[in-house]
Amino acid sequence: MNQKRALSRREFLASGMSLLALPYAVSSSALGQAGSVAPSNRVTMGTIGTGGRGKQVMRSLMGRPGCAMLAVCDVDGKRLNEARGIVNAQYGNQDCAAYGDYRDLLARADIDAVLIASPDQWHVLQSIEAAWAGKDIYLEKPLGLSVQENIALRRVITQYQRVFQFGTQQRSDRNFRFACELVRNGRIGKLRRIIASTPASRAVDSYRPSRVPPELNYEMWVGPARWMPYTQGVMGSCGNWGHVSNFSLGWVTTWGIHHVDIAQWGNDADATGPVEVEGTGEFPKDGLYDCAVGWDMTIKYANGVTLNFVDNKKKKQGVLFEGSDGWVFVERGAIDAHPKALLDETIGPGEIHLPLSNDHSQNFLDCVATRATPVSSIDSAVRTDTVCHLSDIAMRLGRKLSWDPAAERFIDDDQANRMLTRSMRSPWHL
Repeated sequence: MNQKRALSRREFLASGMSLLALPYAVSSSALGQAGSVAPSNRVTMGTIGTGGRGKQVMRSLMGRPGCAMLAVCDVDGKRLNEARGIVNAQYGNQDCAAYGDYRDLLARADIDAVLIASPDQWHVLQSIEAAWAGKDIYLEKPLGLSVQENIALRRVITQYQRVFQFGTQQRSDRNFRFACELVRNGRIGKLRRIIASTPASRAVDSYRPSRVPPELNYEMWVGPARWMPYTQGVMGSCGNWGHVSNFSLGWVTTWGIHHVDIAQWGNDADATGPVEVEGTGEFPKDGLYDCAVGWDMTIKYANGVTLNFVDNKKKKQGVLFEGSDGWVFVERGAIDAHPKALLDETIGPGEIHLPLSNDHSQNFLDCVATRATPVSSIDSAVRTDTVCHLSDIAMRLGRKLSWDPAAERFIDDDQANRMLTRSMRSPWHL
């Protein structure tokens, strides 16, 4: 497939696409069961990246009567056809459009919002172009491959006033919200330490390059990442590329971001970050997988709280908040506390109540309609993703780093600051 030139900001503005904000009207007869919602209240969407997680979230979104999925995009022809079939089956009589180039989908004026669930190296570029095109964005985690990318995305989302929901869906879970409300309202006394434990990446033997499958546009799949030969089982849409640092930071971000996000939420750090990061990391000695397979990080905040970010070989997976008068532990499907009576507490009307969302997909659709801020905003997303990046940088350098959360730079450390950026393969650029 021939690469198309990316639409520029000026071209988007000239076309009027950047002014799109309210849901576009489509006929109810074209949408099957989604037709029960008035066209003026329906959000028309497209999905970019239709792998396992992409299909999960796509199904979740289009299962709501307020969403109409009009198009799908993937560089893998088999996945693309599968996703198209899923959408057509959902609506019965809708002919879902299918694209091999995300820019064709973004150029459609009848699409209000996009779900982006492509490989990590594409997240920021596709989100920025979506914002230029006037689309609201549900982005699967993590954010970019560098802090510089994250800051650039936040700038564009803010400038173009796009609704942005990050795929940290634990913020739409009652237990995680309640645990953070207990902490924020002083129920465990003064917060002293947080332990966030998540799975780590894997190590494997070396693989040999292999032939690119005919259904995969591998050039477009690699996109802005450094070129690497296709390797079956590792590269491409059906591979384990998430353990290769050229395409991802591994589970330091892709899993770590979930529990680090809750640590940030409970520590009231959505608008700030740590001041000091140090720790150790274990990396594969050979093979294509080169992301951390173990880590033990100590992250300090200006308010005196320490976050220990570790892999779950060292601590039970979840988030533990320790205070002067007790503790609360939360993981997916469970919550515990000491004293136990904390679990029966009620947060009073005059206390801190965190944003209420019990459905991450519906929260996004509601915010597209009302222009409110979703529970996982771009601001909290950048701050949480940054903590994961700082951890990766500190463990790779093997020394303590001082961080300025206001300037979002390391203090007096040129080597570490160079690691906040990452070059992109031509012709792609921020």
